[in-house]
Amino acid sequence: MSRVRQLLRDADQLHVLQFWSELSADQRRALVRELLPLEPGGLKAHCEAACRAAAAPAPGAQRSLEPVPMETFGSVRRSDPELLSSWENQGWLQVSQSRVGVLLLAGGQGTRLGVDYPKGMYDVGLPSGKTLYQLQAERILKVQQLADSRHGTKCSVPWYIMTSEFTLSRTQSFFEQNQHFGLNPSNVVMFEQRMIPSVSFDGKILLQEKWKIATAPDGNGGLYAALEDNNVLEDMRSRGVEYLQVYCVDNILVKMADPLFIGFCLSKGADCGAKVVEKAYPSEPVGVVCRMGGVSQVVEYSEIGAETAELRGPEGELMFNAGNICIHFFTRNFLQEVAQKFKDELKPHVALKKIPFIDECGNKVTPSKANGIKMEKFVFDVFPFSRTFVVLEVPREEEFSPLKNAEGSKADNPSTVRNSLLTQHTRWAMSAGARLLNQYGNSVTTHTSDAAQVEISPLVSYSGEGLEELLRGRTLTTPLLLDQRKATELQSQHHH
Repeated sequence: MSRVRQLLRDADQLHVLQFWSELSADQRRALVRELLPLEPGGLKAHCEAACRAAAAPAPGAQRSLEPVPMETFGSVRRSDPELLSSWENQGWLQVSQSRVGVLLLAGGQGTRLGVDYPKGMYDVGLPSGKTLYQLQAERILKVQQLADSRHGTKCSVPWYIMTSEFTLSRTQSFFEQNQHFGLNPSNVVMFEQRMIPSVSFDGKILLQEKWKIATAPDGNGGLYAALEDNNVLEDMRSRGVEYLQVYCVDNILVKMADPLFIGFCLSKGADCGAKVVEKAYPSEPVGVVCRMGGVSQVVEYSEIGAETAELRGPEGELMFNAGNICIHFFTRNFLQEVAQKFKDELKPHVALKKIPFIDECGNKVTPSKANGIKMEKFVFDVFPFSRTFVVLEVPREEEFSPLKNAEGSKADNPSTVRNSLLTQHTRWAMSAGARLLNQYGNSVTTHTSDAAQVEISPLVSYSGEGLEELLRGRTLTTPLLLDQRKATELQSQHHH
């Protein structure tokens, strides 16, 4: 206990113990357990940095911004089919040799979504009732199966899932209850990111309970410390995983272990890569991948400034057009280097939040405006350390529709993501040659609002492939759920 007291005295945070005399033995133990891992120098520096950062003026428009150089840029829409298929073949080969893993950033809670459980467990109301986790698991199963049938292998794509104190146990038990959605449990590796203290504007650690400090996950850029803390890089090495696709849990259209993206990055000799989508309009609130002072990075929407956001190139296209969608490629060697050399150089970003706390009288206060500082790191903060950084532009309607907000908000809510998926699958079915009728017997054209009523299980098709033999020349009524059972049924009708 004396060690903890000394730690807090050195960091000027003794108020954390102000309710000590009221605590039960269990509560005292819990508080000590939480404080012991903190380093005195680190704690003091953290509190001071939070104060400084919160007081600093917001970064203004950046003058030295340049778009991503053309030679490091690729586009799915604008590349010729042969090039695309050469990238894809290279990616499939790597997947078939078990050299590709996927890593999910899932440490955040579903607060904006209005739920108290991890976002991956959310059911957006698809006909199948599948959650985000289930869709992602089944895409991994399908990728493994496709790679095996192309190359005659028995490969595995390990799934690393970074959780936080808030999400770890819920996520673990959800996967166990669902038999890991058919994946081999030894290929699903969950680990926890660090939690860091939330600080008031005058640099004092906030208490969440009398025996618990208020903490928050250290942002998705906490990944690099967590890889080290939990020996994840060592696990990758022992499995022979050389390449990693990192993504956020909330994107319902994410392609898992995307062979085309992997192959594109390898063809460019990249150690680090990002997928982007074209910005929908100049002021769309997404970070932009560009170069600043000659260094590749993501510049937040708020830092770009309206004038710069409006700049156009010779063809009338937006100059700063590469919207960041948090799907990244890393080589294991690059991650190893970041973890060993650079992770302490990542600059924390300041988030001013409403943080419930215990006041000095011991009352629980739920503030109505921001009262505290959470310091976060972002996963893309490592781009400047990359030797060869590349960017692949992908079609938004095929690859990006994030679930951020509760139903009823303007965008990125359960209805918008559900419709994105159903519209995508309707397009797949129609381009495979199916004729679709709505419930009134009228032909569906993709553009009508009642069109989007087809859901295709990832176990049937990963990205639209293999549907022609099932659907060509058929007339089907929507809503249509094309799962494995339905696919088998359609296949046997073909053979009769």
